[in-house]
Amino acid sequence: MSAWLRWTFILLIFTLLVVVPFVHFRSVYAHSKRFREVDPGHLYRSGQLTAEGMTDVIAENHIRLVLNVQEDVQDPDCYLSYVDRRTIKESVLCDKLGVRYVCIPTDLVFDLTHPDHRPAGIDNFLKLMDDPANHPVLLHCKAGLHRTGIFAAVYRMEYNGWSKHEALEEVRALGFGELVCTPDNEYIREYILTFAPGRRKQGDAAAVAQTASPEP
Repeated sequence: MSAWLRWTFILLIFTLLVVVPFVHFRSVYAHSKRFREVDPGHLYRSGQLTAEGMTDVIAENHIRLVLNVQEDVQDPDCYLSYVDRRTIKESVLCDKLGVRYVCIPTDLVFDLTHPDHRPAGIDNFLKLMDDPANHPVLLHCKAGLHRTGIFAAVYRMEYNGWSKHEALEEVRALGFGELVCTPDNEYIREYILTFAPGRRKQGDAAAVAQTASPEP
């Protein structure tokens, strides 16, 4: 066998054993980037999907609302697919697919001394989730780990009755990172550790009671 044929054969074997599996893995990863069920029929989570991937996820799970929690990119450009690098705005894609698109920035308060102080994103998120007409919801950020994780934790505590410890353990298990998933992390502290489930309902009940009370 000539040197040319030998190197051609080696290159072919390398392509088949390394390049093709890698491209396939990256294509599958981009198509359904960290897609997971949170509460079947109600809430799903992922990273930023391709247009092809989002189309399939929406169709397969009957998604009605796509919720982006990236404060830095509030209407991201979606690649059409892993191999097709043309883009479409996520809001435009959702409109074409007949689903609602909402962006809730992941804000921080920096002042938790008052019990009513918490990120506006929490109450905006809960307001959307309170409405069954929005379900099922697809929640995502860029990677589907950090911002997505803390909003999923809020959902767990508010609607699934999970404790802060249980919600925090899931956040860690799904990739937030042990070293940064601590009370020193502002997002962990403001969205999970100081979160009070049912606070809106308590406020509504107090308002109703006050309205119903006879005037002196």
